[in-house]
Amino acid sequence: MYGDQETVRRILTELGDTWAVVGLSNNRDRAAYGVAAVLQRFGKRVVPVHPKAETVHGEQGYPSLSAVPFQIDVVDVFVNSALAGQVADEAVAAGAQAVWFQLDVIDEAAYDRTRAAGLEMVMNRCPAIEIPRLG
Repeated sequence: MYGDQETVRRILTELGDTWAVVGLSNNRDRAAYGVAAVLQRFGKRVVPVHPKAETVHGEQGYPSLSAVPFQIDVVDVFVNSALAGQVADEAVAAGAQAVWFQLDVIDEAAYDRTRAAGLEMVMNRCPAIEIPRLG
């Protein structure tokens, strides 16, 4: 299990409210769109990170994590597992406090690197499922 319940709780409640959602676009059929809306409902600032740099849910988008001109607390990753490790490395470089790989996004080496760099990390979980469980 990559991310015990205490780590999930800490990321969702203690590590800050600015979440970069990598892979978020205005495509309403993609899971990232709905999850970002849930994060906003629970008080998170959602920053879209996508090559198109679209404004989504009222928030300005950026083409990459390195292009975001302010501090990101958590990086929520909606790209496939083959690309996720690079995003985790970019999150470390950007000074994020945590990385969250969505359901079915798994890269064990990236998990180990990210934890070794001192960041919290959850893998193969969804914050939109976990937030309501917090009570």
